[in-house]
Amino acid sequence: MTEQKNSFSREELLECGYHGLRGPGTAQLPVPPMLMFDRVTKITSDGGGYGKGFVTAELDINPDLWFFDCHFPGDPVMPGCLGLDALWQLVGFFLTWSGHPGHGRALGAKDVRFSGMVVPSAKRVTYELNVRRMMARPLILGIADGIMKVDDRTIYEAKDLRVGLFSREQLDAGLSL
Repeated sequence: MTEQKNSFSREELLECGYHGLRGPGTAQLPVPPMLMFDRVTKITSDGGGYGKGFVTAELDINPDLWFFDCHFPGDPVMPGCLGLDALWQLVGFFLTWSGHPGHGRALGAKDVRFSGMVVPSAKRVTYELNVRRMMARPLILGIADGIMKVDDRTIYEAKDLRVGLFSREQLDAGLSL
């Protein structure tokens, strides 16, 4: 067995978005503008707060990012839902990186808290994900706790982020999520 990669560049994340991490049928990340991180700096199957996996990723902030122009005009701020979506993206990426097939879908979260915001003068957003649980039968499901930091200050926290991986057949059949 080949050793798993433990970090990914923007180019590798874009490849995952267009073609899946392990090729067709494996989970894809969104592509720009919805890809909400520029690199995965660390991904492990152990470690983290629960010893079941840990992921860190980063997004470089610049005033030209698309969401600053439309949320809110004259009062630019990154929408909170995009930071939350980034954490869900990372849970799905972790499941695929762990070898599970399927297409990722966010299934919910608990205790989401915002205590700050990302404005155009910020430099970097960092996401940290602590995997709590992975189930592979009958549903492929990942559950994790995540935080989002801007310039090293924690501004979002989410408990029990849930993402499932589903086959194309399940999704085409109108699987009720």
